[in-house]
Amino acid sequence: MHPKMIWANLAVSDLEQTTKFYTDLGFKANGTPNGQLTSFVVGEIEFVINFFLKDVLRSNMKIEIADAQSAAEVLFTLSAKSKEEADQWAVEVKKAGGKMLSEPEAFGEGYYGFMFADPDGHRFNVFYMKGF
Repeated sequence: MHPKMIWANLAVSDLEQTTKFYTDLGFKANGTPNGQLTSFVVGEIEFVINFFLKDVLRSNMKIEIADAQSAAEVLFTLSAKSKEEADQWAVEVKKAGGKMLSEPEAFGEGYYGFMFADPDGHRFNVFYMKGF
């Protein structure tokens, strides 16, 4: 198999709050929110993340949706070009209302970053790797 693309579908409780959070972080909108979902493209390859209202996603998938506030469903990693850029991401995440799960720090040789969660608990890692 060779899929043409891959995207993520995540559950949220408040589309307006989600739209504002990711817009404040500078993510590029992927269309217009429509009452059931808001969508963004991320990175140079424009990875799509759709944020559906939890009830809509649950009924379409026909399974229970994990509570992202209490369990990690996935950890997305956003690349930073430098330690300074990672630090700036931390400032922007805090301003936008994200929850810091760890503060920016060095770990291992040539690695630097931090973790945060969006208002619905979806987890992200902002990561700088020397030489990458």
